[in-house]
Amino acid sequence: MTFSIVARSPDGQQWGVAVASKFLAVGAAVPAARYDVGALATQSYANLAYKTDGLHLLNRGLSAQEVVDKLTAADDLREQRQLGIVDKDGNAATFTGEACNAWAGGRTGDGYAAQGNILTGPEVVDALADAFEGNAGPLAHRLFQALLAADRAGGDRRGRQSAALYVVSENGGYGGGSDVLVDVRVDDHADPVPELGRLLDLYDLYFGKPDPDTLLPLTGELLDEVQTRLGRLGYESLDAWAGVENYEERMVKDCIDPVVLEKLREATP
Repeated sequence: MTFSIVARSPDGQQWGVAVASKFLAVGAAVPAARYDVGALATQSYANLAYKTDGLHLLNRGLSAQEVVDKLTAADDLREQRQLGIVDKDGNAATFTGEACNAWAGGRTGDGYAAQGNILTGPEVVDALADAFEGNAGPLAHRLFQALLAADRAGGDRRGRQSAALYVVSENGGYGGGSDVLVDVRVDDHADPVPELGRLLDLYDLYFGKPDPDTLLPLTGELLDEVQTRLGRLGYESLDAWAGVENYEERMVKDCIDPVVLEKLREATP
């Protein structure tokens, strides 16, 4: 009842899952990932124990295919299941049981596994894989582009309801306090995949880190402009305004991120 893609970034620093389905809150059921261990998607009468057990096996050093084999061999309902895994080294494996509802199938490539069931046809999985291979940039955005391409190729033949994106990276989370780099979900929506993209853009805005090469020194005319705009908004400091607007992850001492500057200018036309 779902299509998903599981992948590792080419530099071996990020692992993630993107998934969509005509199923309420699919992000609560399908994806799992752990930094420097791997990622997986369990779907089609999803066996949620695959998530904990699969990551445990990957952490022990088993390959993606070995984990698929072990999980499915121990499951009496394996022929109804579907599973995609990428391990620490980027090896990928996908499994589709013979009792999965048609159309069902999967495809693997360099660093990814794509799979789906109750789809309009094999073109959905091909779109997942081709779009992932054809896009560059951060893993989260490659996964989203793959999901969007598959959705627009037909997706779940029953319709649309939810989508999710989950990516892990070492200390990549808010404030550096966790490895969860991206965790966005659309639980119930008429067109969830584009909505997921909107949330991903907001996630980048609020939780993305500034590019050191683009930082602007807060001196001279730029400093005067920033102080004037802050005054019009009733703030004495950039930190105070940024804290209210949730831009604290983009704050750098004595400089301003161009993204923050643009938002400040939008707030004071």
